[in-house]
Amino acid sequence: MTPASASAPVPLGGPRFQTEPAELYREMRRDHGSVVPVVLDGDVPAWLVLGYRELHQVTGDPQLFSRDSDLWSQWDHIPDDWPLLPMIGRKQPSILYTVGERHRERAAMISDALEAVDPFRLRSHAEKFADELIDAVCPKGETDLIGDYAALLPVRVLATLYGFADEQGPGLVTALNDMINGREGALAGQQHLAASMAQLIADRKERPADDVVSRMLANTAGFDETEIVQDLMVMMAAGHQPTADWIGNSLRLMLTDDRFAASLFGGRHSVAEAMNEVLWEDTPTQNVAGRWASRNTQLGGRTIRAGDLLLLGLQGANSDPQVRTDGSALTGGNNAHFSFGHGEHRCPFPAQEVAEVIARTGIEVVLDRLPDIDLAVPAESLTRRPSPWLRGLNELPVRFTPVPVL
Repeated sequence: MTPASASAPVPLGGPRFQTEPAELYREMRRDHGSVVPVVLDGDVPAWLVLGYRELHQVTGDPQLFSRDSDLWSQWDHIPDDWPLLPMIGRKQPSILYTVGERHRERAAMISDALEAVDPFRLRSHAEKFADELIDAVCPKGETDLIGDYAALLPVRVLATLYGFADEQGPGLVTALNDMINGREGALAGQQHLAASMAQLIADRKERPADDVVSRMLANTAGFDETEIVQDLMVMMAAGHQPTADWIGNSLRLMLTDDRFAASLFGGRHSVAEAMNEVLWEDTPTQNVAGRWASRNTQLGGRTIRAGDLLLLGLQGANSDPQVRTDGSALTGGNNAHFSFGHGEHRCPFPAQEVAEVIARTGIEVVLDRLPDIDLAVPAESLTRRPSPWLRGLNELPVRFTPVPVL
C-alpha cells in the first residue's frame, strides 16, 4: 500500500462518482485513511473527511471547524468565475455562513417556523400535487419518474408551505431546477427565485397568513428581509433536490431489489425501510462543503492548517467499516447516519420531518396509483448525475397499465 504521506491528492470529480462511488470511497480510505487530501476544480486543495468518528468530531466542534468561509486560506487563488463559488462562496447573508449565537438564533427561527406546519395539511398538500403529477402520466402507460415526477414534487409542496399561490408553483419548479442544474438558465433561475421570495415577503408584511414566511417575519430576533430571503432560498434548495433524489433513489431500490417487492403491492412497512436504507447506502447528499479550520490541529492522523477547507464526506462516513463492521444493510430503525448532518449546522429536525413526509407520500402515491409499475429498462442501464456532491438518477423510466383519469 502506498504510504498516505506520499499519495497524490484525489481529484473530487469524474465519472466514478456516477458509476461506482462506494468502491471509490473504499479506495480513498485504503490509500489515504479517514481524512483524504483532494483537489477541486482548478487544483484547489481541500480535505475530504470520510471517517465516521472524524466527521462526528468536525461537525461537533463549530469553534475549531467553523462554518465561516472568510477563514479560507485559498481565497487569493480563487478566480471570480470559479464554478464552485455558488457552493463554496464567500460569506453570504444566509444561515449557511452564520456562526455562534447568531446562528443558533437563526436556526431557532427556521425550526419554529417549520415546526408549526400542520402534519395533516402537509401530507394533504403532498398528496394533492403527487396525484396531479400522476394524473398527467397514468393514461400513457409509461413515464420517467425523475423528470415527470420526483423533480417536480418537493418544490411544489414547499412553495405552498411558504405561502406562494398555487399558480406560482410551476414557475418556481422551473427556476429552482435550472438553478440547481447549474447549466444555461441557472442565473436566471436564481434571480427568479430571489425576486419571488422578496415579493412574497413584501406581501406577507402587509397580509400575514398561516405560513412559514409569515412566522419568520413575526420572529423577534431582528433578522432583516435580505437575511430572510437568503434563508428561504437555502431552505427551498436544500429541501427540494435532496428530497427529490430521496424519492428517486428509494423507488429505484424498491423496483430493483426483491426485498422490497411487497411494497409494490400496497405494503407500507418496507417503504420506510427502503427510505432508511437509501439514507445509509445511497444518500442524496454525498459530500458537503464545508468547514474551515480556525487553527492548526490534528485530525485522523493528518495535520490540518488554519484556513484549510474540510469537506464533509457523508456517504463515506455512513459506510465506514469501523462502524459498519458486518457491512450489512441497515433497513431497520437505525438513524445514526450522517445524511442530515450533525451538530449545530445539521438540517433542522422539523425540516427533516417535512422532507420525510413529502418523500414518503410521493413514494406511496406512486405505488397506490400505479400498482403494476415496473422498470422499462434494464436496471444496470440506469445512470446517475456525475456529481460528487448530490447523488441522484438522471432518469427512472417505468411502464405500467394505462389508467384513464376520471
